[in-house]
Amino acid sequence: MRHLLLLPVFAVTLHAAVIGHMEPAQPLTEARIRTLPAEQQPAWLAYLDRSQQQKLADKAALAAEVKAAGRTESIHSRAGHGANSMPLDRDAAFYASAEAHTTAENILSYQTPAGGWSKNIEINHHHREPSEDFAPDNSSQHLSADDADRPLEPTWNYVGTIDNDATTTEIRFLALCLPRASAQDRARYRNSIEHGIRYLLAAQYPNGGWPQVWPLEGGYHDAVTFNDNAMINAIETLNLAVTDPGYSFLPQPLKQQAAQSIVHGLDCILRAQVSIGGRLTLWPQQADALTLVPAGARNYEMVSLATSESAALVNYLMQLPAPSPAVVRSIYAAADWFQQHATSGYVYKGGKETPGGRRLFPQADAKPLWARYYSLDQQKPIFGDRDRTIHDDLLEISDERRNGYGWYNTTADTTLKHFASWKQKHPLSQANHS
Repeated sequence: MRHLLLLPVFAVTLHAAVIGHMEPAQPLTEARIRTLPAEQQPAWLAYLDRSQQQKLADKAALAAEVKAAGRTESIHSRAGHGANSMPLDRDAAFYASAEAHTTAENILSYQTPAGGWSKNIEINHHHREPSEDFAPDNSSQHLSADDADRPLEPTWNYVGTIDNDATTTEIRFLALCLPRASAQDRARYRNSIEHGIRYLLAAQYPNGGWPQVWPLEGGYHDAVTFNDNAMINAIETLNLAVTDPGYSFLPQPLKQQAAQSIVHGLDCILRAQVSIGGRLTLWPQQADALTLVPAGARNYEMVSLATSESAALVNYLMQLPAPSPAVVRSIYAAADWFQQHATSGYVYKGGKETPGGRRLFPQADAKPLWARYYSLDQQKPIFGDRDRTIHDDLLEISDERRNGYGWYNTTADTTLKHFASWKQKHPLSQANHS
């Protein structure tokens, strides 16, 4: 768990126009690794070197394709619906269909040499051509010159990622198609799935966390990422590799490595839960790779407690079959925080066409809701804008960000309902005496 001193990051005045500025996350570098205790440095230096070498290999593979095709530059890839184009909840007949076969073939074509996939690819309608980029342009049209989300390399970003359900969805879709494929296709699908599992294992940090992008891209992408359930998706996919009969073809040593990775990932989750004033609270959206303290991401995603990500993490922890005392204490602490910070009597709705834009409206029978982000010093709602300013009033940020981002959610309501039944089997008193 990460302990935070109760020192304000910035001075707060009630309903101030600007109460602070987002601090960009630090990338993983050799210089930062050298600040670690000597015994920890070798594992991190080896990880960083492996990432750098893999990135060079990925680039060399694309360059070779470009040269073989007689081109001077790569073909730009098409953006599409990404993970939504690879459904994982259809009946068995669908995964034997021509549509599923086409999607599976396209998935194979977009797998990077490292073994992962990019995000937002038009993968159900497009087969990657040799010399085509592994990733579409994922840049926002709203980026300023110094935006934290501006790629360090405009032609090479998100080349291998677990963001937006990427990589884990491709692996799981292929596994669903596998039993219904031809013998020739089954061999190819198995190789791709195994390559994808090895990618997830290679991407895991020595402390058990996962970066958003691997090989590392720099910036906030190097942070341990809970956003969009990235880390949970990686762990749950590895769990399928260990326990699901559909992955029985994987080598036993690889399964054992995956099992160890899951345990390591759980430990990272517990250590990243933020402790304020000696009390566990929630998790951040992302945490620094080395220190696991909360880190910023995009310009409007500031250092904070993140409710959606925390609810998902609690949901994951509650499904563990034999939770340890540490897991039980973690769940109770997060549930207590959610109960204390719920907002009642309002709904969050509207948009560009709504007078005044997207905001809270009074409604007596509304579900309890929570802001997406809460400050670390006062644990109150905060809102970010594209210019990195932080506000304590939703109505003070730009219309573009207010209407284009989910600043409130009801996610924890379902989590708390599940907790009400879960705690009957796992009383806190037993965990505290273990």
